Amino acid sequence: MNFMSIEEFAEIELKIGKVISAERIENSNKLIRLEVDTGEIRQIVAGIGRAYSPEDLIGKKLAVVTNLKPVKIMGVESLGMLLAASDSNGTMSILIPDKDIKEGSVIK
Repeated sequence: MNFMSIEEFAEIELKIGKVISAERIENSNKLIRLEVDTGEIRQIVAGIGRAYSPEDLIGKKLAVVTNLKPVKIMGVESLGMLLAASDSNGTMSILIPDKDIKEGSVIK
C-alpha cells in the first residue's frame, strides 16, 4: 500500500458539483460527457455509462476532483473527475452528499 502525507492529500481539490447536462460519447458504451457546475461550469468525461444513463444524472450533486490536469478521452477534453465506488462484482455507485449542499462547496 502506498501512503501519502496529509500535505499531499491537502493538495487534492474536492468540491460538490451539480450535473447540468449529460450525454453518451459516440462509439463508447461506458463514457458519458457531463457538464458540471462546481462554482464554475466544467466538462467531465466519466466511465459510468454501464451503471447510469445520462438522464439519471441530470440535477444530481456529486463529489468532483477539480484540480486534475485536463486530459482528452476519445477526443473529448475532461476537466475533472467525479468520484464513484465499485465493488468486485462491478456494481458502481457515484458518491453523493446526504444533504442538499450548494454546488462549489469544498469537501474536506
